[in-house]
Amino acid sequence: MTRFRSILSRVVALHIVAIAVISIVMPLSLYWLLNEAANSLHRDALRSQAVTISGFLKPLANGVMLDIPAELEPLYAGSYGLYSYAVLDSEGKVLFSSRNDGTALFPPKDVRLGDWAMRRRSTGSVLFGVSVARNIDGRTYLIQVAQDLSHRDVIIDDIVASFFPSVAWITFPLLLALLLIDILIFRRALKPVREASTTAATIGPTNTEVRLPEAAMPTEVVPLVHAVNQALDRLERGFRAQRDFTGDMAHELRTPLTVIRARVDSLEPGPLRDELRHDLENMTRIVNQVLDIAELESFIVAGDARADLQAVCVEAVAFMAPLAVGQSKMIALSGSEDPVWVHGHSEALFRAVRNLIENAIRHAPAGGSVEVEVSADGAVHVLDDGPGVPEAERDSIFQRFWRRDRTKAESRGLGLAIVARVAESHDGTITVENRPTGGAAFTLRLRPASGLTPAVGGRLTGAN
Repeated sequence: MTRFRSILSRVVALHIVAIAVISIVMPLSLYWLLNEAANSLHRDALRSQAVTISGFLKPLANGVMLDIPAELEPLYAGSYGLYSYAVLDSEGKVLFSSRNDGTALFPPKDVRLGDWAMRRRSTGSVLFGVSVARNIDGRTYLIQVAQDLSHRDVIIDDIVASFFPSVAWITFPLLLALLLIDILIFRRALKPVREASTTAATIGPTNTEVRLPEAAMPTEVVPLVHAVNQALDRLERGFRAQRDFTGDMAHELRTPLTVIRARVDSLEPGPLRDELRHDLENMTRIVNQVLDIAELESFIVAGDARADLQAVCVEAVAFMAPLAVGQSKMIALSGSEDPVWVHGHSEALFRAVRNLIENAIRHAPAGGSVEVEVSADGAVHVLDDGPGVPEAERDSIFQRFWRRDRTKAESRGLGLAIVARVAESHDGTITVENRPTGGAAFTLRLRPASGLTPAVGGRLTGAN
């Protein structure tokens, strides 16, 4: 049964087994019932004929005489009659017989009164009959009545014999039709379960409030759906608490970092102040990245939102240019100079492009360059001439807190995770390949906007 994980496939498999069994048992049972009914009718007819024959016996002074009406004689006319009869006395002597040779239908010593007997004739036909005792004028006579089963008017046995080849074959097609009807019924009955599965597939970090519908569910499935909804409630509360804690902590850290920065700036110039300032810059960047992650966890892009990708890249390059120049590295913007409208949120896309540029600046060598190329089809390519990304790490680098070298404190592995989350929320993709000339090429591909209005507002806010 473990081979059939689907409820519908299990029901169909069991139903097929049931059909196979019923297709054999039901015709045999019907054949047996029909045969018993035919035999009962046949025996009743023979008993009735025995009573009729006994009614034709008339007592005489020294015995009896058989007076069969002329209109009934064809029924017993030798080999052409429907019935045969023989009347014997108490000593077994044949008094009257419809047979041409005047003998008994069945030897008296081989047949007990009331028992049914069968006798095969020399012609191959089968004689089926009964022996009945009747008392007439104080004397006992044995009346034998039989019927030739091969007679053209004996159709009961023919009906039974032709039942299997003529009627029984229709049982299997009827049961198959019933199976198809059952499949349709089960599919209709399980439709709410399939719809609930579709709903469950939409549940994610950005829409944790979605719950499975219970109203239309089958009674047997309602407890499971109710338990799943309760589990989703608990997960949502835990998820919101974790997200709120991360966001609150990042917000609270900004104030003491600002105070520490002011105190470091008040120190006498020297190596210690420069090192502390560098450490504070790294810490501030990490706190900002943690806050970005917390906000993006619940961020949803409106269906009609669109942004100018070219303008976003211009702003990001201008923002990161001082960092590149400070590290003796060049940064350039190329590609389309016209607006490139894509489905998205400007500030979220700015954060993604900024993190891609920051990552490229970090890995480019001193005197190297970073190029940001905007394509008219809604893609941003960030190119550097650093060491590139090994193929085995191209999926891992977009995971949170992943770092190739954990001994370095400059990065905590959040920048590319932010890019991946922005791409996911925009139904876009982020990929990386190595350039033939050396270095890495990150590509953020977004869905082009069509007939959409620009998103109102420039702030990124979480959806609660």
